[in-house]
Amino acid sequence: MPQAQYIAVMTATDSEERARHLATTAVEARLAACAQIDGPVTSVYRWQGEVHSDTEWRVLYKTAADRYGELEAHIKGEHTYETPEIIATPVTAGSDAYLAWLRTQTRVSRG
Repeated sequence: MPQAQYIAVMTATDSEERARHLATTAVEARLAACAQIDGPVTSVYRWQGEVHSDTEWRVLYKTAADRYGELEAHIKGEHTYETPEIIATPVTAGSDAYLAWLRTQTRVSRG
């Protein structure tokens, strides 16, 4: 299978305000064409030997695969978690018009 040209990248954070910040700053920097926020969601996880249950907001970015490294660095730099969730999933198909828009929006403007 050829490597995906487009990906969806997911993270989660502990407040709607932080989720909006993560989403907005990535789109402003053209690291993602779009970021969707959903929540609140309940996350149950093991951390440092204990099971926790917390309310979080999920951020789903849509971007070109070649922007992943910069997007990951951005998320890590802006995130408040010690080890933030950052998961990328390949987009194997999509409408030509949407994917063209996605690619255009993740290119650095030269004007």
